[in-house]
Amino acid sequence: MITWRSIARTFQRHHAPLRAQVRQLSLLEHHSHNLLKEVRTPFTQPNSNAYTTQFKIPVPPGFVVTTPEKAKEVVSVLNGPSMIKAQVLAGGRGKGKFNSDGESGVRLVESPNEAFRNATNMLGYYLTTAQTPQDGLRVDKLYIYKAVSIAQEFYFAMTFDRQRAAPVLLISSAGGTNIEANMDNLHKLYFGLSTGITDEIDAYIQAELGFSDTEMKDIHRILVQMLKLFKEKDATLLELNPLVRSDEGEFICLDAKFGFDDSARYRQKELFGLEERSPEQEEEHQLAELGLNYVRLEGNIGNIVNGAGLAMATNDLISLHGGKCANFLDVGGSTTKEALSRAFRILKNDQRIKSILINIYGGIVRCDMIAEAIVAAAAEMGGFKCPVVVRLQGTNSEKGLKLIEQSELDNLVVEPEFEKAAQRVVKETPRVE
Repeated sequence: MITWRSIARTFQRHHAPLRAQVRQLSLLEHHSHNLLKEVRTPFTQPNSNAYTTQFKIPVPPGFVVTTPEKAKEVVSVLNGPSMIKAQVLAGGRGKGKFNSDGESGVRLVESPNEAFRNATNMLGYYLTTAQTPQDGLRVDKLYIYKAVSIAQEFYFAMTFDRQRAAPVLLISSAGGTNIEANMDNLHKLYFGLSTGITDEIDAYIQAELGFSDTEMKDIHRILVQMLKLFKEKDATLLELNPLVRSDEGEFICLDAKFGFDDSARYRQKELFGLEERSPEQEEEHQLAELGLNYVRLEGNIGNIVNGAGLAMATNDLISLHGGKCANFLDVGGSTTKEALSRAFRILKNDQRIKSILINIYGGIVRCDMIAEAIVAAAAEMGGFKCPVVVRLQGTNSEKGLKLIEQSELDNLVVEPEFEKAAQRVVKETPRVE
């Protein structure tokens, strides 16, 4: 059976990067740090100490700032070398570059004045990493914490192995930014959510990573707290990278990454309330609220279809004739005219889209209802500003095509044959190099 999950997996393997509607909540770093120590009142002021702890996974005290002046103030309060880290939902910040000064998204500063200068070149500018769009992501928040003297970096993570249908602990003595290049050092330890961190797991970790008996007590406590957090917050991923051993012998988490089960949203309302969305993700969120399935791609041809199988076939035909899709928007079988009109407005606001193909095979959804939505959307927007190709087949298709014909809309053409409709929309669209 073809589903939107299978589409996401297929395109992740063979096509441009995308964000499917079925996705997991991710948190910015400062939210992750607060969650590790379960901060009820976020640290937004340097003199704030209004918080309660539950998980007590060690992290350095940190503060979120949105202005260079505040960055200067925070580093003055920390009174020592400090780390300034761009807050974006993308990895590889330490190896990324800002479009302002070419420097990275993770910086060490020695003084308040240096913090001010660096924050000036980070806030409001775009950071590009291996995991961001080509133009990068705009940085509007910085997270600042006191620098830690690092003796060694480790990688600790909990996630699920779906092939084995079991949780797994991943550990490595080569943590930090190069973890992907050191996969040979990654150890997989399967465990039970009920049995937890056993003596056998502790013994294996101590033997492989060379911890002393005293250090292993700290590591065991961190693992137990990780598991507690993992279960209580419905996490699908809990990644501490790096977990460092300081020169003083303390274990401290400097960065963390989480993934959470979207189906647990109703149980984790406070947690999901922390979600911050990019403009592209906001489109996806709005469409999901309307009951529409949305997948974002990297081309410039917008698609409105009904059904996952038809979506994949539409993409294949457009690609075959030299075009590239900007998205798929599945209207499903029970969409209202109001929801469709809203969807058209969202596509209109996507500056990448230079043409739209509406490809509907009417079964549950009626083609005349789609036609009414097309005409209504055009009227609300003052007409279509880009070429729109419409293919309607199935239930009430003749009635729908007649409605479109009578509307006499500019920039809109009807093509009943599937392949010719794909060819026509590609012909009407500037090529994406």
